[in-house]
Amino acid sequence: MLRLAEQQLLSGVVFLDKPLGWTSRKAVNELVRLFTPAGSRRIKAGHAGTLDPLASGMLPVLLGEATRFADYGLQAEKRYFFEMDLSLQTDTLDMEGEVVRHFDVPGLSLSHIERVLQTFRGVQKQVPPVFSAIRVDGRRSHTLARAGEKVDLPAREVHIHEIRLEDVRLPRITLNVHCSKGTYIRSLARDIGLALGLGGCVMALRRLSTGGWPETMMVGMEQLRHDPARYVVPLAQWLRALPSCRLPAEMARRFVLGQRLQLPDVLSGSGEVVVFSGDTLLGTGDLCAGQYAMVLHPKKVLPSARKQCE
Repeated sequence: MLRLAEQQLLSGVVFLDKPLGWTSRKAVNELVRLFTPAGSRRIKAGHAGTLDPLASGMLPVLLGEATRFADYGLQAEKRYFFEMDLSLQTDTLDMEGEVVRHFDVPGLSLSHIERVLQTFRGVQKQVPPVFSAIRVDGRRSHTLARAGEKVDLPAREVHIHEIRLEDVRLPRITLNVHCSKGTYIRSLARDIGLALGLGGCVMALRRLSTGGWPETMMVGMEQLRHDPARYVVPLAQWLRALPSCRLPAEMARRFVLGQRLQLPDVLSGSGEVVVFSGDTLLGTGDLCAGQYAMVLHPKKVLPSARKQCE
């Protein structure tokens, strides 16, 4: 557990290796308890991309002011390693559900499996599982499905950047997939099974990466309990994919007050940037072309930066 002074300064990301069986909410609550000193206000925390209880692996947990930037993980590409069973299908598309059909699996050749997998690379439409957290008329799809109501979810566009066959031990195959945000691995397994004329039930699932962060960044709960502060990645690193913009002190004071700034020294570029003054992270802004100069519009300003610039 952290000392109060450490907690007050805390803002960053922990790349938790979420244990099997934990909900993402439980994982966040465990870190809140770990990073909150006894008798003080609970630290703010949230995650950047839900992992089901039956999945393990990378769950970015944002702490303190970093919670304002969870969307950079939610919108990021992911990489998964998973095992699927071609001999059965369940109502939830994973081993948590009730078996709805069995299949006799023939002796499939590696070349045939690879040809089928090739059809899933690239942009495609994917129907999410009905047992999912998607809202339908204000209610969770999984709630409606468990109540026996018919749920029709529209297909969504996803991008499978890479799909690699890692192992074949029929009736099970193991895959490594790099995919866009919004991709449901259970739906992918279902569709691969259908393309083979078989089942496609996810038996094991592990997230290896979010937003390109390597697997080596993950930390387990035992490590965290011994030295929690050591494994907090600074917020500025979480925002590493954004171009940076550095402001002098006077402009920094205006930025944190929400004022638009003309930047005559910036000759080109547009889009979202991460904004610094010296080594101090101020927040993010949108850079766009003005009539006479590039203009920086504040987007997300850190309260700590506002206090430092007062």
